[in-house]
Amino acid sequence: MRISELPGPRGLPILGNALQIKASQMHLTAEKWSRTYGEYFRFRIGPRQIVVLSNPETIAGALRDRPDGFRRTPRLRAIAKEMGFNGVFSAEGDAWRRQRPMVMASFDPGHIKTYFPALVKVTQRFARRWQAAARAGATVDLQGDLMRYTVDVTAGLAFGADINTLESDTEVIQAHLDKVFPALFKRLFSPFPSWRWLEERRLGRHLEALHRAVAEFIGQARARMDADPRLSSHPSNLIEAMIAARDTEGSGLDDADVAGNVLTMLLAGEDTTANTLAWMIYLLSRNPAARDRARDEIRMVLQKESVLSRYEDASALPYIDACINETMRLKPVAPLMMLEVARATVLGEIELPEGTLLMVLMRAGATDERRFADAHAFNPERWLSGASANSPKRVSMPFGAGPRLCPGRYLAILEMKMVMAMLLGGFEIEAVTTPDGAEAKEHLSFTMYPEGLRLRLGAKATA
Repeated sequence: MRISELPGPRGLPILGNALQIKASQMHLTAEKWSRTYGEYFRFRIGPRQIVVLSNPETIAGALRDRPDGFRRTPRLRAIAKEMGFNGVFSAEGDAWRRQRPMVMASFDPGHIKTYFPALVKVTQRFARRWQAAARAGATVDLQGDLMRYTVDVTAGLAFGADINTLESDTEVIQAHLDKVFPALFKRLFSPFPSWRWLEERRLGRHLEALHRAVAEFIGQARARMDADPRLSSHPSNLIEAMIAARDTEGSGLDDADVAGNVLTMLLAGEDTTANTLAWMIYLLSRNPAARDRARDEIRMVLQKESVLSRYEDASALPYIDACINETMRLKPVAPLMMLEVARATVLGEIELPEGTLLMVLMRAGATDERRFADAHAFNPERWLSGASANSPKRVSMPFGAGPRLCPGRYLAILEMKMVMAMLLGGFEIEAVTTPDGAEAKEHLSFTMYPEGLRLRLGAKATA
């Protein structure tokens, strides 16, 4: 089948379907179209024709064929370069192959285990912040606080920097990070490059602040390596590994590669994990039976501790694992992904020429009633049963699949367990509220997050 034979929504001359799409709701519009036109369809934004895939088996095949068969889109690569974070996330070909092993090594389970005592320290700070809010009877900005936590964790593990945004009331790096993903997303799907004259100055201030912070992280790491030359051969974190690799003769890396990966890790470490945690806390607040089972499991493991203090205990929380997976199935922070066909191929019986733009819908298959009973319900127990052809483990791919599987997945899951243990082990969730009192609204801004959640905490009930 040729692309021209695919169904899809009718559009206008020149603009195509651009007026039918609100950027912050693009994933919902594409999922709605998928229910109307099927697992393969097409639409246009301005001059760009986009083929949409929602079949999970086809999607998994495409993701496994990266980077040779499919790659990031040229626009994403160009925008990432313009904004200064052209690291492993946007790199392709040989550049990706050089950078990927270093990033993977920094986030492997062994390195994360070594970092665990520092993670406990950051989590204890978080507990103190929420204890103060509970004593004051105040509600907290759920995402804002979660993002402070994830920024502190990422900075410590990846850069060896204790920036402590959790205990700071002054302007923090998070305030600048929050501006980047929305700008990236808007530029990615704009029919025309209007940002070049409308937004450059406003965003520039935030990018300059971030690049200054990145330069400080790099400077501190170089100072550590100058003081201890052994770090060049045995780096203790991502930034040291990048510097050591950059300084190796014939590496093909330069200072921009180092800075780009530092900024990429900050961005990826902040948004994705914090948003998943916000969704999980919201979903548990709406499902008391699951919340109580999760709380009981955590309190059994914690005993008298206020946070997980032993690395091994994180593996003793099967129901929390199920809650994490069910949250990512229903509310994936990356519900869609844009790819470009790197070589002519056939996918799902569709002939795709080189250069074809693909939109991959990551949630559609995982919430398909044909695959799962009561597919839109929050039911962590479905993850505790045995595998099958339609097992959620086979269909839900929150970290992607194939060679470009998210390198930070081990850290992300550990952070989620640390936060949920701290929350459910030491507090009662009195309320999670939305701005209008209705169900939480999904907002897509490169990652997908719930709008405006506020959390009210109570003291832990005693027996």
